[in-house]
Amino acid sequence: MKRLILFGLFLLILPTVLVFMMWFPLKFLMVAGLFLACVGIYDLLQTQHAILRNFPILGHIRYILEVIRPEIQQYFIASNQSERPFNRETRALVYQRAKKVRDTLPFGTQNDVRAPGYFSIRHSLKPSVLNLEEEYIIVGGPQCTQPYKASRLNVSALSFGALSTNAIMALNKGAKLGGFAHNTGEGGLTRYHLQGGDIVFQLGTGLFGARTPEGRFDETEFTQKACLDVVKMIEIKLSQGAKPSHGGILPAAKITPEIARIRGIPMGQDCISPPTHPEFSTPEGLLQFIDRLRKLSGGKPVGFKLCIGIRSEFLGICKAMLKTGILPDFITVDGSEGGTGAAPLEFSDHLGEPLFPALRFVRNCLVGTNLKDKIRIICSGKVATGFDMIDKFCLGADLCNSARAMMFALGCVQSLQCNANTCPTGVTTQNPHLVHGLVVADKSVRVKNYHQATIESLLELAGAMGVEHIDELSPHHLYRQTSDFTSKTYAELYEFLEPGVLLGQNIPESFVDAWGKASAERF
Repeated sequence: MKRLILFGLFLLILPTVLVFMMWFPLKFLMVAGLFLACVGIYDLLQTQHAILRNFPILGHIRYILEVIRPEIQQYFIASNQSERPFNRETRALVYQRAKKVRDTLPFGTQNDVRAPGYFSIRHSLKPSVLNLEEEYIIVGGPQCTQPYKASRLNVSALSFGALSTNAIMALNKGAKLGGFAHNTGEGGLTRYHLQGGDIVFQLGTGLFGARTPEGRFDETEFTQKACLDVVKMIEIKLSQGAKPSHGGILPAAKITPEIARIRGIPMGQDCISPPTHPEFSTPEGLLQFIDRLRKLSGGKPVGFKLCIGIRSEFLGICKAMLKTGILPDFITVDGSEGGTGAAPLEFSDHLGEPLFPALRFVRNCLVGTNLKDKIRIICSGKVATGFDMIDKFCLGADLCNSARAMMFALGCVQSLQCNANTCPTGVTTQNPHLVHGLVVADKSVRVKNYHQATIESLLELAGAMGVEHIDELSPHHLYRQTSDFTSKTYAELYEFLEPGVLLGQNIPESFVDAWGKASAERF
C-alpha cells in the first residue's frame, strides 16, 4: 500500500510541480532549495542509513525506485512468459474468462515448444464430445455413507484472515452459482463461508473452528459445524506445499478482534499454527482420527491434505490403511509450488516435493497397495487452465483444487502483498477501506464464470484427445520435451507401478528402501 500511494503521489504531484516551475520559477527555487537543505542536514545527522549519510538527498532516489520497482517490473519490463509464480499470459486468461470477454490468442503460441521440459498432449483424428456429467465425480469410499458429487475443479483452502470477508463471501457465492465446492482453509468455518455454496471444512494443526481453549479438539463444536447441510467433506491438513511442517502463519497486522475470537487467539501477535496435530502422532492415529471425524459428521467423506516429504512416512500411512482397514475417502496432494499468504522464504523455496513427482508417487503408492480404486486423489498447486487439469489427471489425480487462480478471478493482480495487509484489490487484507473495493455481487459471478470456462476448456481438450471419459487419461497421453527434436510420454520417462506390486515379494527397486522403512506405528 505504501508503495502504491508513493507511486500515485508522484504521478499527481509531478504536473503540479512543473506548472509551478513555469509560473513561479524564483519562488519554486527558493522553496525547493530550503526543502532540500533540510533533507540534506537530516541525512547527514541520521545514523540508520549509510547511503544517506554518504550521499545526502541523492540517496533517496534509490529508496524511491526500490519501493516502486515491482510496478515498473510488472507493467513495463516483464514479458508475457517471464513472471513468477504466474506469468502474465496465464493471469490474463483467468481475467478474460472471469469477465467473459475474448480469451483467444492471435498469431500463434509465445511458448518455446522445443525447449526441454515443455509439456504437451496429442490430438486424435477422431475427436469425441464428452458428456457434461464428466465435470463431476463421486467422492466417498466404502466406509462413507454420505458421498459427495464433486466438481472436477474446486476452490482450494483459503482461510478467513488470510482473505478478507468480501473475498470469502464472493468465493462461496461463486461456488453456489457454479455448483462447486469451497474449502474453508485452516482458519475455521465462519459466517462468511455460509453464503449457500458447498463447503469442505478443513481442520488444520491449530484446529481453528473446533478447538478448546487449551488448543485440543472440541468434539461438540466440530459436530455442530460438520453436520451442517452445506458441509460436504472434511479435510485434515497435515501440511501444505508452501510451508510444509511449519504450520500456518497469519501476520499480526491482519488479525482483527473478530478473527481473534473465531480462532481463539490473542491480538497483537502473529498466529502461528503448530507444525503437527495434537490429536495423533502416528499413521494409525491419523486413520483413527479420520474414522472418528467420519462418525461425528454423519458419514461424510473425510480425507487429509499433505505435501510429500519423506517418502517412507507416506508409505507408512498406506501400511496403516492395510493394517487397520480404515481408509480416507480422499487424499489432497499439495505441490511445493503451492501458494500461501505468508511463509519463510527457505520453506517455500527449498522444502517439499513439487506436484508432478508427488502426484506420481502418491498414485504409485495407492496403485501398488490396491487402494487407488477406493480413494480419490485431489491435487493442488498452480492449477489455472484446462490444460493444467489435463496434465494432473494424466498423472493420477481425480479432482483439482485452485486457490490463486480463483483469487485472480476475484481481481488479484499478483502484487505480492498478501502478508502485509496492504493488498490493493481487497482480496488478502483486513483493511476495511481496501476490502470495500471488492464488490461481492460482481466478483462472485466472475468466480463462477472462470470456473465454467475452465471446465469447458478441460472437456474440449479431453475431447480433442479422443477420450470418452476423463478417467481414461493416463501417463501415455502426456508428453514432455526432452530435447529440441524429441519428446516422450510420461509413461516412457517415469516408472508407474502395476496394481498390488507392493504387496508381493518383487517390490520395485525404487521402492525397496522406503517400503522397508515405512511403519504403521510411527512417522
